[in-house]
Amino acid sequence: MSSVIAATRFSVLDRSRTREGHDGSEALRDTVRLAQEAEALGYHRFWVSEHHGVPGVAGSAPTVLAAAVAAATRTIRVGTGGVMLPNHRSLVVAEQFGVLESLFPGRIDMGLGRSVGFTDGVRKALGHDKHDARDFAAQLSELLAWFRGTSGTGVHARPAEGLTVPPYVLAVGEGATIAAEAGLPLVIGDIKGRGKMLRGIETYRGAFRPSPWLAEPYVMIAGTVAVAGSEEEARRLLIPEAWSMAYSRTHGTFPPLPPAERVEARAMTDKERDLYESGLRGQVHGTPEQVADELERVIKESGAQEVLVTTSTYDRAGLSRSLRHLAEVAGLTPAA
Repeated sequence: MSSVIAATRFSVLDRSRTREGHDGSEALRDTVRLAQEAEALGYHRFWVSEHHGVPGVAGSAPTVLAAAVAAATRTIRVGTGGVMLPNHRSLVVAEQFGVLESLFPGRIDMGLGRSVGFTDGVRKALGHDKHDARDFAAQLSELLAWFRGTSGTGVHARPAEGLTVPPYVLAVGEGATIAAEAGLPLVIGDIKGRGKMLRGIETYRGAFRPSPWLAEPYVMIAGTVAVAGSEEEARRLLIPEAWSMAYSRTHGTFPPLPPAERVEARAMTDKERDLYESGLRGQVHGTPEQVADELERVIKESGAQEVLVTTSTYDRAGLSRSLRHLAEVAGLTPAA
């Protein structure tokens, strides 16, 4: 096993994607079961995401889902990838994470992002518009002040004040610079877009300022990783999400994930085919040996301390096997 990979943490983000023939309730339960599997395999943390009004995603309330995940596990860190600050009041976010940390001390992460909704309709329903993302740095500062008891409002966040819930910034747009100036860990994707990712990491490290939260830069790279007995089998795990992304780009909505064989039998327009093929290119997938080589390369290039695996697919059994293979590649120690 590579010493570079062995020195790197591996974690999992699940987006609670719905699948054809399976409803949102099952998708959420699948997420909780996957967290239990990740914990048993020795992954470092398990995160859930925030999406509103998206037909193909059941994960709309990340702190609620994180509570369910934390209650169903014992040792793995649990958090959000992430809570989108422009959608919420900072006091409420602080209170929610304060409750989580109080119930599951030492296990909660606070991943934070600046997205404001998938469509104009969703943004309107949330009471925001796309320009609200411009205030992310101020929103982040306001949120962290609730934990340190330095809010200028005279109000105190209960039970958040005085607790340490590690914050992480998801890099979208100016996110890398904001994370650096706040002295917080950076979560950046996608591994597939290697050049853009590496430029963001360089910006982050160059602008980093130590803070009470973090003394030195910390980089978590995120992306799809699929491992199987053959390269073709691993590629098939990527097909449902690649098609769903292509469909969203041409129809404006994410469909539930279809089985790979349904996608392969589907007639596509030229534009759909181009987007679909683009979605398959550049992902980290293959046999354990192939994935180990590619992960070593990207970890060396990025200097990342952690890899966050964000793979979504129709085949949940295949996804479980992939995580098991990856745990072996990474030399993870199974939970006792």
